[in-house]
Amino acid sequence: MPHVVTEPCVDCKNTVCVTVCPANCFHEDENMLVIDPVECIDCGACVPECPTHAIFPMIRVPAKWKSYIKLNAERAPLLPILTEKKEPLS
Repeated sequence: MPHVVTEPCVDCKNTVCVTVCPANCFHEDENMLVIDPVECIDCGACVPECPTHAIFPMIRVPAKWKSYIKLNAERAPLLPILTEKKEPLS
């Protein structure tokens, strides 16, 4: 079951989670990160690294952020892969 980046990442983009991902499944847009559900190996390494608690296993995404499951799946293939830490937005 892949992981999903949700609302708390919007306008934050703290990329420390990217540095621990062995599958290189993070992608970056202008204001947040997304996870490619096809590439995610469900290792969970990114979850404890996220300071905003924005990453959840797909089956545990809070109801108010369920739309992010589809957003991650649709956006990831269109965006560049991010493998290195960058300065966060906020």
